[in-house]
Amino acid sequence: MTSFVYILECSDGSYYVGSARGNSVESRIEAHNTGHYGGYTASRRPVEVMFVEHFERITDAIAAERKLKGWSRAKKEALFASDFEQLKVLSSRRKKNDEG
Repeated sequence: MTSFVYILECSDGSYYVGSARGNSVESRIEAHNTGHYGGYTASRRPVEVMFVEHFERITDAIAAERKLKGWSRAKKEALFASDFEQLKVLSSRRKKNDEG
């Protein structure tokens, strides 16, 4: 069974990062939009899919989720735009700030 990590844009403009096991991204998003999961997205509906990546193992999807949750808004938006040059810039900028 495949797994995936996803980023949703909520109605208030915030981003939600999650991961799940299964083949249907659509059913997962529908569950968020009906308020099935409660929590963060329940009061910020409707949500819209911004990014999805599939993995063979759920452990890999969870690791990607944790990584993406640590990213800045600008870095997530560069990912949505497939702007890999900007991703590099934002990544190197963060490394320099962490060292200083």
